[in-house]
Amino acid sequence: MSLKAVTLALALLAITGAHADVSAQQVADVVWNYFTQLTGNAKETMEQIQQSEISKQLNTLFQDNLQNVNSYAGDVQKKLVPFATELHAKLSQDSEKLKEQIRQELEDLRLKLSPYADQVQQQISKNIQELQLKLSPYAEELRGQVNQNADLLRQQLAPYAQELRDKLQENVDGLQAALAPYAEQLQQQIDKNVADMKEKLVPLADELQVKIDQNMEELRKQLAPYAQDVQDKLNRQLEGLSFQMKKGANELRAKLSESAEELRLKLNPYAEELKEKLRTDAEGLRQSLGPYVEGLSGQMEQKIEEFRQTVGPYGEAFNKQLVQKVEEMRQKLGPYAGEVEDHLSFLEKDVRDMVASFLSTIKQIEN
Repeated sequence: MSLKAVTLALALLAITGAHADVSAQQVADVVWNYFTQLTGNAKETMEQIQQSEISKQLNTLFQDNLQNVNSYAGDVQKKLVPFATELHAKLSQDSEKLKEQIRQELEDLRLKLSPYADQVQQQISKNIQELQLKLSPYAEELRGQVNQNADLLRQQLAPYAQELRDKLQENVDGLQAALAPYAEQLQQQIDKNVADMKEKLVPLADELQVKIDQNMEELRKQLAPYAQDVQDKLNRQLEGLSFQMKKGANELRAKLSESAEELRLKLNPYAEELKEKLRTDAEGLRQSLGPYVEGLSGQMEQKIEEFRQTVGPYGEAFNKQLVQKVEEMRQKLGPYAGEVEDHLSFLEKDVRDMVASFLSTIKQIEN
């Protein structure tokens, strides 16, 4: 599908990104989020979204990544909002064209596959069963890693509360100086353990990408004998399915990283609060620290347990999502399939591919 009308807008985004560490994924996220926000809102809210959300998203993206923005890049940034508005209109037009194109492709594909309907349905059902078997170990591994890391974090943080209690019971001079290292060590231990947790959890989502590619290739081979004259149409449907599944894997990776970061943000205030209490006068220090230290271990354990309960089931939920996507594919190729509902997935894939292509091209030219 051609999206020539949006080339200039995407090129501007890509050129700007070439001046900094702005990834194609980040740029595509901003563009696609803007499109879906406008699509899902009434006309009277479009101007408000244009003036606030897209500006905010772009400003955040550039502020986080552009450390040395030159005047040209700054000028490009100012032009992005009006171009994004035009982009929405063009995407909306192409969306309707794409919907009709996919509807016709599916109709042709179903017509070609109709003599082999039973075999096709059986092959896809077989693929679903194989996918479930392949994904099951990853869900178990993810849950196991979450439990293991949560237990490790709990074990490594618990001694700090006990040591603080012991110090408080000692009748020592310079209590503030004696306790200060514990506040800093607690902070460092939280940061280190959460970083280690991310390092162990996030790669699991990357491994799933490989399994998705393997499963899609197997499904393509299984269905190829029934779609010899319409292989391109079948491949397009499988590409759309693969895109949706990989998008789910990317979202899982982001959720794992975000959840670990949220845990760090929930635990950090305990170290900060301890530091703050140590700044109080020596006379009231023991009195103010007593109740705090007594509840410290239990409060941190509660946050860690909440993390474990929340993140542990992510793997099973992801597996169900992928299986559901293949099941939807099976239904779409069935003789009584309904109207096309997921054409936006194909449109999103085109937009993201184009953004990545522009970024790659511009960077190659600059290098």
